[in-house]
Amino acid sequence: MTDDIPQTPARAVTPQGTDRLLDRHRAVLPDWLTLYYDRPLEITHGEGRHVWDADGNRYLDFFGGILTTMTAHALPEVTKAVSEQAGRIIHSSTLYLNRPMVELAERIATLSGIPDARVFFTTSGTEANDTALMLATTYRASNQILAMRNSYHGRSFSTVSVTGNRGWSPTSLSPLQTLYVHGGVRDRGPYAHLGDAEFVQACVADLEDLLGHGRVPAALIAEPVQGVGGFTAPPDGLYAAFREVLDRHGILWISDEVQTGWGRTGDHFWGWQAHAASGPPDILTFAKGIGNGMSIGGVVARADIMNCLDSNSISTFGGSPVTMAAGLANLSYLLEHDLQGNARRVGGLLIERLRGIGAGVDAVRAVRGRGLMIGLELVRPGTDEASPERAAALLEAAREGGLLLGKGGGHNTSVVRIAPPLSLTVAEAEQGAAILEQALRAV
Repeated sequence: MTDDIPQTPARAVTPQGTDRLLDRHRAVLPDWLTLYYDRPLEITHGEGRHVWDADGNRYLDFFGGILTTMTAHALPEVTKAVSEQAGRIIHSSTLYLNRPMVELAERIATLSGIPDARVFFTTSGTEANDTALMLATTYRASNQILAMRNSYHGRSFSTVSVTGNRGWSPTSLSPLQTLYVHGGVRDRGPYAHLGDAEFVQACVADLEDLLGHGRVPAALIAEPVQGVGGFTAPPDGLYAAFREVLDRHGILWISDEVQTGWGRTGDHFWGWQAHAASGPPDILTFAKGIGNGMSIGGVVARADIMNCLDSNSISTFGGSPVTMAAGLANLSYLLEHDLQGNARRVGGLLIERLRGIGAGVDAVRAVRGRGLMIGLELVRPGTDEASPERAAALLEAAREGGLLLGKGGGHNTSVVRIAPPLSLTVAEAEQGAAILEQALRAV
């Protein structure tokens, strides 16, 4: 670690007060509600790219509230917009005209790339994907959905049923019939040995074969970069090639941009733009980063698709004045400060730094990603076998060094996920890489 990078103090022992809070948590909340760390962390406040725990320890945040703190913790522009709007009115529902909602919808419709776009706001990515599935199945009069292996689309009954990741699918019951397609994971599976062009051809052939064995599905839902699946991605152009097949059958394309949207991948504002040769998706879903911690999700679709519902509907909390004010301020900051460009520049440096570190550690199978969306996959040294134990140990060791990370991966949660706020500086990227290198050596 270089001398000009601020040092993070050693971690203090978790106090009894946090232990008591953990006991209270376990007494009233579900057992399946995951907590990170052997001694779970209570985060009390944040600023910029850092957060503090209840014990006063300071951490460099490389997970941003699961990719949700997109710009910075306690961003003054966002907190000011929220405070001012809350001082006027907090809630009214979609039964009334809502100026902040209209203004944010106008901006998102333009940015989406979808022609004649309409926007519907929800409170989460799960709800956004749930709405997209309802629109697609209604529009196409089919309950059959294509989804990608290793995918994750949310926690609701319908989104769990299109999630191709066993670790996040608690039930096999479903309102949908889901068929899973190859292609979301480039370096595992039956086509991993192929070159990029041959990989795309094989996945397209698999899709064509799948469509020849049953009724025509309503839509394909796909993450351009699989988030919970471990930040895996296909070669650029795969979904454009899929789109040619889908269009011949009248099948819609839903691009799940809950984690890839708003410039996080650096190269593109939306993940679908890496597959743009066949045009934009029919439906786009978003959430997480746009609210910078406020609860915002949404769906963008062509007007004929969005307007296909023939019954009344509202959203009680989707598009609330306070969250819309936050979204407007956050989006403005992101665009005015070119955080997409920063993700490309700083993320590129960080990926190369981590690849250099990983090359010297036998347990690191791969470092992959784009922009500030980076995955580090761990295995048992000398094998290709996933090592969730090492991933968990790495999170603990990094925390001791003052760095917060995430986990994921369809292969037994063996991928460490790195997704800091998009305003990350070069010095902070170097500091995080140095802590991570030390943690890897310790593990």
